[in-house]
Amino acid sequence: MTQNPERSDLQELHTEEAIAARLASTTKHNYLGDFVLGAVDGAVTTFAIVAGSAGAGLSNGVAIVLGLANVLADGFSMAAGNYLKSRADRQIIDRFRRMEEMHIDTIPEGEREEIRQIFAAKGFDGQLLEQVVTVITRDRRQWVDTMLTDEWGLQLEPPRAIQAAAATMSAFILAGLVPLAPLFFSRGGSAQQSFVISAMLTGIVFFAIGILRGKITDHKPLLCGVETVLIGGAAAALAYLVGAWLEGMV
Repeated sequence: MTQNPERSDLQELHTEEAIAARLASTTKHNYLGDFVLGAVDGAVTTFAIVAGSAGAGLSNGVAIVLGLANVLADGFSMAAGNYLKSRADRQIIDRFRRMEEMHIDTIPEGEREEIRQIFAAKGFDGQLLEQVVTVITRDRRQWVDTMLTDEWGLQLEPPRAIQAAAATMSAFILAGLVPLAPLFFSRGGSAQQSFVISAMLTGIVFFAIGILRGKITDHKPLLCGVETVLIGGAAAALAYLVGAWLEGMV
């Protein structure tokens, strides 16, 4: 009798080594999310510039200048924002860690009571609850970490600012250059002539990003791919209409 493949996969995920690795990874930040965020924004904003240029009847040269300026400036801006956010996350953890350290030094019994109530809410009671409190509060580092995660809901290992910024900016630039690629090969023509090819390439990028997002969130990858294409297409359509409207005004 053959074993159910799904059960076999689950058993592999629940070996002692697999469980230990998975529990350790939950305390660390996944930079793939930063990469996806940067890629989505890079593709959307740059293709919006291409679409707006096509709608306004601008040349490929003008669209390239505007697009490259966006890729570099907006990509750096996103990276800087993510860098500052990551720095702030670490500073928040440091602040709460110092506060809990001070509380343990000043009112240790009050902090023990907090541990007691945290684990009582998890279903522990009686002698077992007291043993849990004793074990947790015996290790000062474990004591503080438990307060940070269970009382304040903080992630013990927030993203490293440099890595988060690098992931965002690299993805923004890579995805943002795709809509501009067709324009480089026909710089003397109109942006409208390259718009269709740019739209097709960008649509592929949107779909790939959506599938990656679906895998990260454990959601239906194809549905996420279609959703990302529709959102990016809506942004491009709006930019194209604005460009066409402004062309008529000037």
